[in-house]
Amino acid sequence: MTEPHGTTPLNEQQEHEHHVVSPLIYLAILVCLLLATALTCGMSYIDLGEWHVAPGLTLFWNPVVALAIACTKMVLVVLFFMHVKYSPRLTKLTVASGLFMFLVLVGMTLADYFTRAWGRW
Repeated sequence: MTEPHGTTPLNEQQEHEHHVVSPLIYLAILVCLLLATALTCGMSYIDLGEWHVAPGLTLFWNPVVALAIACTKMVLVVLFFMHVKYSPRLTKLTVASGLFMFLVLVGMTLADYFTRAWGRW
């Protein structure tokens, strides 16, 4: 299939199209990251308590909240500074598969940790 002189096929135009992000967006993300870091540091001085999930299993809230803030910061960095938000679907799928694989490995590690016979050997 030939294209008229001076035009390019639509798929090539889409392939070379780049999204320009405003510096204000980067500044807003930077401020959010700095505020989240300050929140994490400030929260470390406050005891958020504990939650007894099951006999012998206690969940402390400080690491849970700190990890939630860290995951939020990670999402902001990946979406905006790594330009995944404006990337093609294949890039988004690659990032999602890496995250899924990480969660599988963490889940397998936690499954091993929680099923150990602690103190019975």
